[in-house]
Amino acid sequence: MVFISESGAFVKIAFVGKGGSGKTTLSSLFVRHLAARGLPVVAVDADINQHLGVALGLEEDRAAKVPALGDHLLEIKEWLRGANPRIASAQSMVKTTPPGQGSRLLRPRGDDPVHALAQDVDGVTLLATGPFNDEDLGVACYHSKTGAVELYLNHLVDGPGEYVVVDMTAGADTFASGLFTRFDLMFLVAEPTRKGVGVYRQYTDYARDYDVAIAVVGNKVQSEDDVAYLREHVGGDLLTWVGQSAAVRAAEQGRQGARLEEANAAALDRMLAAVDARPKDWDKYQRQAVEFHVKNARSWANRATGEDLERQVDPGFRFPVA
Repeated sequence: MVFISESGAFVKIAFVGKGGSGKTTLSSLFVRHLAARGLPVVAVDADINQHLGVALGLEEDRAAKVPALGDHLLEIKEWLRGANPRIASAQSMVKTTPPGQGSRLLRPRGDDPVHALAQDVDGVTLLATGPFNDEDLGVACYHSKTGAVELYLNHLVDGPGEYVVVDMTAGADTFASGLFTRFDLMFLVAEPTRKGVGVYRQYTDYARDYDVAIAVVGNKVQSEDDVAYLREHVGGDLLTWVGQSAAVRAAEQGRQGARLEEANAAALDRMLAAVDARPKDWDKYQRQAVEFHVKNARSWANRATGEDLERQVDPGFRFPVA
């Protein structure tokens, strides 16, 4: 049994934004910021373009060899199902299936089939959904890959001082299931442009009724006018901003070791402070998992599996708290 302490920071974080906004760059900077402080962190590349490993410092060929969660989905489902009597088989599990009595729960960097697929990158535990392959093209959507991430987060018990950072797909794909409710805080990376703030409006509109915490991090900010523009359009949701960075450009060119500018490092500190201030509500976490599982079951999953997947919901299940 996994026990959860009620003290200390333990947070699931998503980086989202429009394509090209720099969310992979910022998520890698934040992950490195955590790791440099000796904090345990799992980084998950859930973007269709799979660039997080390289952004964290892996060579291209090594990053391409990180095992894809999507290629091991049946094995992952079988392990998570455990002895849960409400789940007839691994095949009947879908991306929204919540845990119940008998299910196996995950711990960050634990000894399980999921984290066995991870790659260590300078103290960071890197997981990857995997890119599209030839078998996917023309017949599958990327949700078949991110479904592994949703199951992972549904069953993950992050403890005090543990951080899970997910680099999500671009745009609003996060809202295609209940995945957007699996995070304690979403950092929306926004450029000071009409398109940048347009994605912010789209996200806040979708998330309005679900008690989802969104903080805007401005990126590619060049002047006070850029900051003023973001403040005008996102208001109090603007947490901080990152400017042009010679250190980031050096890393993108494969030159490691450049020191991040003081103002940009301070922005990462503000992000960490916001993360650590987030309250944890495990009852809400499970309630929302159930809500979206029922919604998906009625919409498509019952038809797809030929089963009544609402029966997978265990009304008496609670994440065990120490």
